[in-house]
Amino acid sequence: MFDNIAPTYDRLNHILSVNIDRLWRRRVVRLVRRMQPKQVLDVATGTGDLAIAMARKIADCHIHGVDLSAQMLSIARQKVAERGLSEKISLDVGDAEHLDVADGSVDVATVAFGVRNFENLELGLREMHRTIKEGGHIVILEFSTPSSCIFGALYRWYSHKVLPFIGRLISRDGAAYDYLPSSVDEFPAPERFMEMLREAGFRNCKARSQSFGIAQIYTAER
Repeated sequence: MFDNIAPTYDRLNHILSVNIDRLWRRRVVRLVRRMQPKQVLDVATGTGDLAIAMARKIADCHIHGVDLSAQMLSIARQKVAERGLSEKISLDVGDAEHLDVADGSVDVATVAFGVRNFENLELGLREMHRTIKEGGHIVILEFSTPSSCIFGALYRWYSHKVLPFIGRLISRDGAAYDYLPSSVDEFPAPERFMEMLREAGFRNCKARSQSFGIAQIYTAER
């Protein structure tokens, strides 16, 4: 599915979020930069937007991006090369639940809009925990469902009616953009997700609500 929508993925992300996704990523980058990492693992890196943003803003840091979709990575590699960041970013095909990364080898693990796509969320969280150094961090940006009755109803109407229509129109892949709102609906609520982080071995878990709860930035420490 992600191979199929790779050519239009970036354009649709920005259109469907009215470019708010850029703001959310900038906030993630600021949080990661304060952690002063030397090695960052960007899981489900997709077309590389977060990896590129971190490479531009965090000095003396190497980002290793992994993703299951070869087509997404092909676009990411092109973007990385065009921006002259090939020395700071490496990209590989990889499964979030079986990472080819040494134990305790990264300072920060990040995921932007990918954790809800893990086949086994608990296993994916434990696997990222394994790769992070003691005292290191995980930072996850993911969609959420607003808790406000009025805004939540408006958001659900947009995500289930407007978003799939525009997605089908531009990507020609109706199934992918029907999947997006359903995957958000099924993703654990913030309190439950932080409980899952703790169960995976993380501590000091926090959730930062973004844009009235449309998204959350989760941080935790190993």
